[in-house]
Amino acid sequence: MKNSIPVGKARFLIYVNEIEVILNKAELASNPAWTLYTENMRKPLFMLEALCRLYKKIKSHKKLKKLNELFKDFEDRLGEIDFYDGFQKEFLSPNIPTSILNYIKCKTDEKTEELNDHLKKEKWIGKHRNGMSKIHKELDEIKWLDEKDDTIAILDVYHDEIKKVIKKYKKKNPEFTSIEDDLHELRRELRWLSIYPQALNGLIQLKPNQVPPEFLLKYLTPEIINSPFNKMPDGTDIPHHILVNDNYFYALSWMIAELGNLKDSGLKILILEESIAAVYNTKENVEELVYSLLNENQKTIPQILEHSQEITTTFLSENILQNIIA
Repeated sequence: MKNSIPVGKARFLIYVNEIEVILNKAELASNPAWTLYTENMRKPLFMLEALCRLYKKIKSHKKLKKLNELFKDFEDRLGEIDFYDGFQKEFLSPNIPTSILNYIKCKTDEKTEELNDHLKKEKWIGKHRNGMSKIHKELDEIKWLDEKDDTIAILDVYHDEIKKVIKKYKKKNPEFTSIEDDLHELRRELRWLSIYPQALNGLIQLKPNQVPPEFLLKYLTPEIINSPFNKMPDGTDIPHHILVNDNYFYALSWMIAELGNLKDSGLKILILEESIAAVYNTKENVEELVYSLLNENQKTIPQILEHSQEITTTFLSENILQNIIA
């Protein structure tokens, strides 16, 4: 990054350029929105949203707030397609009636068409496309810090982000009563702590700790340690790094993954409830019908929430978040 482009702006441009490449492919496709989805445009959008979340707290710049809203809206629209398409593929089993599969496919198509309309309306594609030029203009108008001050500021914000999560959930034992409002919300907040290091493209690196405390061993599974999410981007060209303790970061990663599995298990029930109610125009015996379609090992929503609450209470009591930054 030893060039005339400020380090903060350069980080944004990595993912802005990725988006531009995908949009160029979508421009030539018969179904642009589906191209964006299948080309995994959600990933660079997540990275850009993460950078906006960090940098808007370094400088309360209206441009960063505006960009954050733009990237989040775009990612949410792709997320809606992913939600229905993912379950459409998962439910390809003899137990799931064709009528329900057709409903979910229709919802996938509906969300895809909504994004196609959005792409044209906001001029992301088409003869007069200017979505990307607007992003470049916004980035040009921001006053960026030099590399040393940028690193110090990022460290402060990352530390504050961790403290914010600790404060929110340490006040009292968390009570999980909703898949979306409790389980999914906690996972989102923890996940940002894992996304920031990836988005910063090498600034944050793992600090090896040879012997982990015994209570951490349950989190240090081979799947977690070898996960691509726990391989930090190369930072050899960066003069100063922010270090995170590897074993504690792995524990965070385990928690995110486990909450993700529990969330997906709960959402599977909710989307089947939605589908049955819509297809059969009834609210009677919906829950009973849902469980009859699923594997006998499927946890109920109360069981999912109870387990989520248990592992969260343990995770928070072990002060893992307090020890992430080296």
